[in-house]
Amino acid sequence: MKASKRISFDPNQTEFGILWQLAAYPFRLRAGDVIRFQNRLCRVVRVSESSAVVLMNRPARDFKTRFDKPVRFTPPPALFHISPNSEIPVLNRK
Repeated sequence: MKASKRISFDPNQTEFGILWQLAAYPFRLRAGDVIRFQNRLCRVVRVSESSAVVLMNRPARDFKTRFDKPVRFTPPPALFHISPNSEIPVLNRK
């Protein structure tokens, strides 16, 4: 017995089929994109309808203590939100 193809919508209801067609990816940014923001490379972590979450590494800070010991402090990366349709150039997409 041959398996038949599944029909995803009823051909008698053409209007309903138009509503259920998924559009192309609606946002300009995607998760995993690398962008340049304030002359630093940043990575897009998550994209939703309201915002895109971007991760930016902060530079390490070197300083000396009162006892002349050198200390290197690396702050955690900064997370900030931008619009998912921002006109920022994406560097890693072709």
